[in-house]
Amino acid sequence: MHNIFIIYTGGTIGMVKDETGTFVPFDFELIKRNLPDLSRLDYKLTVHSFEPIIDSSNMKPEIWIEMAQIIKDNYEDYDGFVILHGSDTMAFTASVLSFMLEGLQKPVILSGSQLPIGEIRTDARENMMTALEIASAKQDGVSIIQEVCILFDNKLFRGNRSFKYNSAKFEAFRSPNYPVLVEAGIHLKYNTDALLNNVNKEFILHTKLDNRVAVLKLFPGISAQTIKAVLDSDVRSIVMETFGSGNTTTDSWFLDLLQEAIDQGKNILNISQCKVGSVELGRYETSQGLKAIGVLNGYDLTFEAAVTKLMYLQGELEDQKEVAYWVEKDIRGELTVND
Repeated sequence: MHNIFIIYTGGTIGMVKDETGTFVPFDFELIKRNLPDLSRLDYKLTVHSFEPIIDSSNMKPEIWIEMAQIIKDNYEDYDGFVILHGSDTMAFTASVLSFMLEGLQKPVILSGSQLPIGEIRTDARENMMTALEIASAKQDGVSIIQEVCILFDNKLFRGNRSFKYNSAKFEAFRSPNYPVLVEAGIHLKYNTDALLNNVNKEFILHTKLDNRVAVLKLFPGISAQTIKAVLDSDVRSIVMETFGSGNTTTDSWFLDLLQEAIDQGKNILNISQCKVGSVELGRYETSQGLKAIGVLNGYDLTFEAAVTKLMYLQGELEDQKEVAYWVEKDIRGELTVND
């Protein structure tokens, strides 16, 4: 019998309509009633429900820390973990958990749905059953999946490589810069070459997160006052979303503002607004100045992974130079260095 631990945070999967026709969160009993096949599976399911149930828009570091601690506390007794979570911020949670759960040797799979489980055309049943099957899968007694993932619409993605791109289709998530880990058809097709292997690594829980992170999203015509307001905010790091392969304006006032922030000890991490591809600092003249003043290369980090990786590193490290060093390194399969 497979022992699976389910963490039920809430989300669309467990919602019902109230008297006004508005979807509101409900408890895990709703899911059990709509999934009678659960009783037919050779699984022992243990459920931890958050009280109160959480809309994923209200997700925050304190809840991530609680989730990670729950996994740590139950790690030895279960084959895998399934987290039922609202899709809107699922990629943030998957990303931050990947950093907090170092050396993970068991699957932690986040899933949910675009329609509540009680709806006729819901995607909840398929997502839930597939997540459970993958969470229990082993080969020679070892878990096949040893990382934090997102399961949606018959595809398993690396959590820190994924983002939600569609709110109107069952195919809600994509991972364009990294291959799909598992495709669920008649059989489960594992992309073994793409999977993390943490065998013989020590499982370590990290629970310190420092959310002093700001975001600077560039656009043509952005004012110096707007940029200065972000750079002057009380943060340790800024995620700067640039154009194409990491390009920005070459105006001297802009580079001077960035240089001033860096001289004050702030880290500026360059990621692209494009969902496919990677930052290549120095490839074009429009990014050569950034490289020269010490802007950091985010390569193909997703926005969600960039923000949460900085929270994690800042929680672990007091030295800004150490944070700068490690944010450019691949530590959990979250980026591909193209230098």
